Order: sequence, then structure tokens, then C-alpha cells
Amino acid sequence: MLEFRNFLDAVVRDGTAIVVKKEASQKFEMSGVLKALDGKPVLFEKVKGSQFRAVGNIFSTRELIARALGIRKNEVVKRMLNAIDGPRKVEAFSGAPPCQEVVMESPDLTKLPILTHCEKDGGPYVSSGVVFAVDKEHGRNCSFHRGMVIGKNKMVLRILPRHLNEFIKRNGGELDVAMCIGLPVNMMLSAATSVDLGTDEMGIANALGPISDVRCKSVDVRVPGLAEFVLEGRITKELHPEGPFVDLTETYDIVREQQVFEVKRITHRKDAIYHALLPGMLEHKMLMGMPREPTIFREVNKVTECRDVCITPGGCSWLHAVVAIKRKSAEDGRKAIEAAFKGHHSMKHVVIVDEDIDPSDPAQVEWAMATRFQYEEGRVVVKKEAGSSLDPSADPKTRETSKVGIDTTRLGIAGKTEGKDFGRAEFPKVDISKYL
Repeated sequence: MLEFRNFLDAVVRDGTAIVVKKEASQKFEMSGVLKALDGKPVLFEKVKGSQFRAVGNIFSTRELIARALGIRKNEVVKRMLNAIDGPRKVEAFSGAPPCQEVVMESPDLTKLPILTHCEKDGGPYVSSGVVFAVDKEHGRNCSFHRGMVIGKNKMVLRILPRHLNEFIKRNGGELDVAMCIGLPVNMMLSAATSVDLGTDEMGIANALGPISDVRCKSVDVRVPGLAEFVLEGRITKELHPEGPFVDLTETYDIVREQQVFEVKRITHRKDAIYHALLPGMLEHKMLMGMPREPTIFREVNKVTECRDVCITPGGCSWLHAVVAIKRKSAEDGRKAIEAAFKGHHSMKHVVIVDEDIDPSDPAQVEWAMATRFQYEEGRVVVKKEAGSSLDPSADPKTRETSKVGIDTTRLGIAGKTEGKDFGRAEFPKVDISKYL
């Protein structure tokens, strides 16, 4: 069930999604509804000033993402790791691609239900857009870039010094690209991964679930044939202030001079559905944070048996993680802490738990800290190390921060508290329906 709209249909049909039939405004009102219902998919049937429907929060929980992939939530990390290690060649879309059913020759971004999220925002923002670009040597790159609308056919993109920026520099400072909106979860997770230059993220998506591509109408870039919207155009040398914008930490990012994306053509499905991703909230956190879990898993698994990883929403899905291991020696907890920081350099807090603890359940993690952790023996502190630019508390110039690892595994404390049992009591299981 990897097609974006098929998954939406399913969560609407079974009542998981909330359907808003009342007309709602793109400016502040829709974002307010999405915030109030954070964690629940919301479909807006009528958007003021636009012919298109819009949906948000559709991938806002680990359970929703796992369901969209057709797997259990504790299988997501390993499936993503396997996909990163074994990307599959993407085949051309067979037949007429839905993403090109309608062609808007004179593009007008104001016709799309692009949200202005908060009062201090620099303008309306495309926040779910994945940019597809091609380099003659390195092939295709697919990556998330927010876009602030500054005209009917222009938006300014936030471009970090990563692969897309490298492509632009190698092409003389400008580049033909396509931005897709309304993509299946396998493509969105893959676009948020950090892989080596030259790795096609769409190949990773294809390993997570079938996906095929099609050449754009006006630029030599191939995009998913089932995308809801495709914005074709060119990243120009023109610069424009970008921001303010609510970042992953729910705080405002600074305003910077960024390059302008000139949209030359828009193609879309006949009844296209716009994906409105609410910045700083759960969907943003899930899609940005979860792709870092496989890299943590890989590094920890090199030093001890890793069972599961969770980048926690409370830690902005970027700065905190919980790692479950099957500990076999007294040093495994400390080794796992060091490996976890290596697997995600932006992280500043990590908790190591036993395999009987669900890393995605905050109550279980806190229970492990309360019953299996002693401050003197179970902590690792690293001072003045480079952290994340997203951390408001880090040094704004150097990104220096302090990092803390906590080992709550039973073997770390056993032997120091004679006679204690660190296992959890198991109660009998019954069919409760017989008693109600």
C-alpha cells in the first residue's frame, strides 16, 4: 500500500484519519487544526482559494509509517538498513504516468494550498517537497528542501552544503530540478537519509517498496510517476532572504540569503492531493529522525548485538535516542554509547536499554532509568564536542555541546546490589473480552 493516496484512502476508510469538511484557510487555520490533531492524519476536503484537497499528519507516528510500509513498527529500522545497503534499480513507469495527467504551462503556485503555518513565518511554505536533481557524474539525488513562496512561479529554497549544493556548484551555480509533493512513505524516508554522494535515494526507496520513474516534461530529470504534484524548473543564481521558519526543534531558524527556484511548469494528477507537512511537529520529526536510526543501529551492532533504535520525538527526533541491546559483557553498554554517537553526530543524549525494553515507549525507558541506573557507574559524559546546528543550546558559532550517554542495562548494575532481581514481573494473560 505504498501509493500516497491509497494509504490516505485506507486511513480515511477505517476512521484513523479525521476528515474536515468545513472550508479552511491556508493561512494559519489549517496549521492550527493540524497542530491540535498532531499524530492523527487530517484530510481537508475544502481549502479556501484552492481547488485541491490537502492532507497532513499522514506519516506522523511510527505506527502509521510501519503500516504504510506494510510491516510491524519494530521492523522499520532493519528494513531501512537493508534498503540502504541494497538499493534496487528503478524502472521506468509503465503507461501514462498519473503525475502528468494535468499540465500547467503557466505555473501559478498560488493555486496550490500552500500553508502559512505561524504568524512569524516569512511566507507560505512548501514543507513536504522533495527535490530531484541529476549530475552527469554522480547521477540522481533526492532530498528534502523547504521552499518559501515569493511569487507565482518563484520560491526560495533552504539548501544546506550537502549533495544538492554540490550538484549546483558543479553545474556553474544553477541547476534544472523538479520538486515533488505527495509522495509515498518509502520515497520520503529515503529522501531524508544520509548516504554517500552518487547513491540514488530513489533506489533505496525501491528497495523498501516498488517505485518507478518518468522523465519530466521540461527538464531532464526523472521523478516518481505516482507523485501528486511535480514542480519543474531551475535553481537560479538569484538570492533572496529565506525565513523565518519553524525548525525541527519547534524554534525559529535564522533568516539567510538562499537561492531562488524558478518554476517553469507544474504537472499533477487530475484530483491531486497536496501534502501539508507541519514543521516542528510529529510528522516532521518522524520523517527527519527515523532515517538516522539505521545509521545508529549499524554502528552499535559493530560493537554489541543491537536490537532496536528510537530517535525520540521529545528529543526533537534529532538530539536524543534510545538504543536496545542484548548485552553480554560489562563493557557493552559503554561501547554502545560511543558507537551511537558515531552513528549520529548531531545527537547529544543517548540511553542504552536492555532488549526487554521498548525504546519507543517513554514510560518503559524511564522505568529502566529508575530501576537499573546509577549515576556514578552508568553515565558517559563528553564535553565540548561538535553537535547539531539545530540545537538552540549549543554554541551558535562552533556548535560545541556536551554529550551524555546513560547505560540502564541490567548487567551494568548486577553484582553491586546483591539479591536484587532486575527483571519485570510477568502477569498472566487473559482474554479480557470474557470479563466485560
